Amino acid sequence: MSDVFADLVGQDEAVETLRRAAAAGAAVLRGGSGGGMTHAWIFTGPPGSGRSVAARAFAAALQCEYGTGCGQCPGCHTTLAGTHADVRLVVPEGLSIGVSEMRALVLRAASTPSGGRWQVLVIEDADRLTEAAGNALLKAIEEPPPRTVFLLCTPSTHPDDISVTIRSRCRVVPLRQPPASAVATVLAARDGVADDVAQWAAAAAQGHVGRAKRLARDPEARKRREAVLAVPRRLTGVGACFDAASALIEAAEQEAEAAVAETDAAERTALETALGAGGTGRGAAGAIRGAAGQLKDLERRQKSRATRAQRDSLDRALVDLAGFYRDVLTVKFGAPVSPVHTDTAPLASAAADRWTAESTLRRLEAILACRDAIEANVKPRIAVEAMMLALWRG
Repeated sequence: MSDVFADLVGQDEAVETLRRAAAAGAAVLRGGSGGGMTHAWIFTGPPGSGRSVAARAFAAALQCEYGTGCGQCPGCHTTLAGTHADVRLVVPEGLSIGVSEMRALVLRAASTPSGGRWQVLVIEDADRLTEAAGNALLKAIEEPPPRTVFLLCTPSTHPDDISVTIRSRCRVVPLRQPPASAVATVLAARDGVADDVAQWAAAAAQGHVGRAKRLARDPEARKRREAVLAVPRRLTGVGACFDAASALIEAAEQEAEAAVAETDAAERTALETALGAGGTGRGAAGAIRGAAGQLKDLERRQKSRATRAQRDSLDRALVDLAGFYRDVLTVKFGAPVSPVHTDTAPLASAAADRWTAESTLRRLEAILACRDAIEANVKPRIAVEAMMLALWRG
């Protein structure tokens, strides 16, 4: 790796801003004024734009011994590896980040850096903060310790994603959806993906770097995508709509279950071992009986994480489906843009011949409405069934 920002694709302006801020932060540590550096930042952008990548890279640059984000020194290396003592990374596993967790993190972030540089708190998906957790964070941002930096990642600065008060006290770094050409270049150069596969995966992932890599390397991810893109031609009646909805929900559940199964098993084994499982002493059985509450709490957290994983998987499927209807619209209007799904271009052309522009747009809006409904905690099965019926009716 040449430097800590090497994996931030297609974000030249943001990288330049963060480089200057890191240099200013180094100047502050040397007793300088540090113009351009501040204690609270928000990284915004669409899924796959690299919000968390940017935040972690900036955290590494702040801890860099040379103040440049060299990618080679212990400060950079340990931060990117997630082992730096002064960098806390918050990745919400469930549907929200609670107030008790945030208070503990804020308290820890207020301590003096053990490495002599900065205490950094990185919060991925800060839009999942509960109101109480947001208030706890706000108090810390309003009265920041002298050597603490808060890095928040949210889709946007809309009040639904982050409170106006927190937003007003942070510097915003907007990230854009990276162009497919830039994503393809990274897949080919960094991951050794063949050029044609890299170009296809980058276009199909709609600028989402992580998803493009999965599509290029994981046959199961490609099969799931193919099943989603087969939905439009399966909708031949009311019964078929409900069957398609069930298939989509079940596929999301299976993908989520596979994603969390290994972590869940490891967590349960570690907790049971810590509580004395397998012990033979007189107190071992009593310890296990008394640990029922802790095991129940673990199961609750794992269930929340599984729900979040299911929703994330389902949302990826809906984005793929929206891409198909977007392709139909571009064909209908003769727009001079490349299709999202090159492998279903013939189907999109055939659909453009059959459907009106208005009905295609209604179908696209039905998918977006389904995403909004699920985000508002409507049961996914109900939202997806309603969407399938709308797609069939046009």
